[in-house]
Amino acid sequence: MKILFKNRRTERNFNSERKLVENYGRPMAKKIMMRLAVLKNAQTLSDVPFTPPERLHRLKGERKGQYASDLVHPHRLIFEPRREPSGTHVSDDPDPVSVTAITIIEVVDYH
Repeated sequence: MKILFKNRRTERNFNSERKLVENYGRPMAKKIMMRLAVLKNAQTLSDVPFTPPERLHRLKGERKGQYASDLVHPHRLIFEPRREPSGTHVSDDPDPVSVTAITIIEVVDYH
């Protein structure tokens, strides 16, 4: 899948191991890099495991239309599905097979 970012700052932070370690610490940075590798190597969202350790899941409420993947508990990698080549946002309940790109939003503990 193609990985996009919500802004240039997020892109710089997620594309630098050094910045990830500075911002999140080594254990979290390692998990983030592992999740990004899984996402990059997937053809579509349906290729990303919905079971642990990734535990990809749809979010509800204020975060409807977003997905989360587990990191170091209780933190999650939050992203929105996109459709390539246009990069347009897909519906709030997309078919995972149709999602060929994502936009990384943040790492957060939303609990």
